[in-house]
Amino acid sequence: MKTYLVGSRASNLAKAQVREYLAPLRKRFPDVAFTYRVILEGGDRDRKSRVYDVSEVSDGGAWSSAQEAALSRGDVDFVIHSLKDLPTANPRGLTLLPPPGREDVRDALYGSTLSGLRKGARVGTGTPRRIAQLLAVRPDLEVVPIRGNVPPRLKKIDTMGLDAVVLAAAGLRRLGLDDAIVELLPLDHFPPSPGQGALGIQVREDSHELQEILSSVGDTAVDAHVRAERALLAELHGGCSVPVGAYAETGPDGPLSLFAQVTSLDGARRVAGTLSGPMAEPEKLGEALAAELIDQGARSILDAIRGESAASR
Repeated sequence: MKTYLVGSRASNLAKAQVREYLAPLRKRFPDVAFTYRVILEGGDRDRKSRVYDVSEVSDGGAWSSAQEAALSRGDVDFVIHSLKDLPTANPRGLTLLPPPGREDVRDALYGSTLSGLRKGARVGTGTPRRIAQLLAVRPDLEVVPIRGNVPPRLKKIDTMGLDAVVLAAAGLRRLGLDDAIVELLPLDHFPPSPGQGALGIQVREDSHELQEILSSVGDTAVDAHVRAERALLAELHGGCSVPVGAYAETGPDGPLSLFAQVTSLDGARRVAGTLSGPMAEPEKLGEALAAELIDQGARSILDAIRGESAASR
């Protein structure tokens, strides 16, 4: 029996994503065995630094670089990431395969609805994108930096005296915590991290037989969506350390449509745009929309944020 070793982070969410991905593969290929290995990442070791500080130190791979190194060495045969955590550039010799169906792309509030939050309410989140988007809509809020896996972040409502916490709906749903979702935040003001809700299936370029097996469960539409989103992010030279939100979708008969937004950390400046193009050219769509956002002033917002980040280190 052919055996393949899959790697992932150590969190309960990462393990749930592995189970989700392997279930249809095991049914489709009963003569193939899939075994599992946990790989500890730098972002998992450092739970105190801000998200963007950890990301800068690790060249943007705080939640992926150790797994990618293990894959490159041949310690594992493929890796299952949360796609939103992956840098937009693949290391030499590695490639991404089409992900399977995508979970809910939206962010969720736990503890209160947005309109139900009192003036000056304390809301927990560690990502610059969520901080910026919250302050753009509710500048009166006090945003409190938090880190950690999903269940500990939910508990910070009580341990840190927070009024609400922002998390990805996909993570809550994959952990069976749907009841924790008090409100799903609207996409027009809270576009998610590029790739949010999708799995990142990374393999070595020379693993042709394995690629054929894994590609059998890939979704070509989801693949086009995330490729457009990640191309936009790459063109803006962004990552999880900058407040860029984007999501792509397609109607029953329509072309690929991409919406994106760049917001200053204080929420005072926001540039956004929508562009449509053929499904066959998602990267061109992402690059074209990025150029439009740059024309509107996105570059100055991002440069200012990077300058502030560098000055604080």
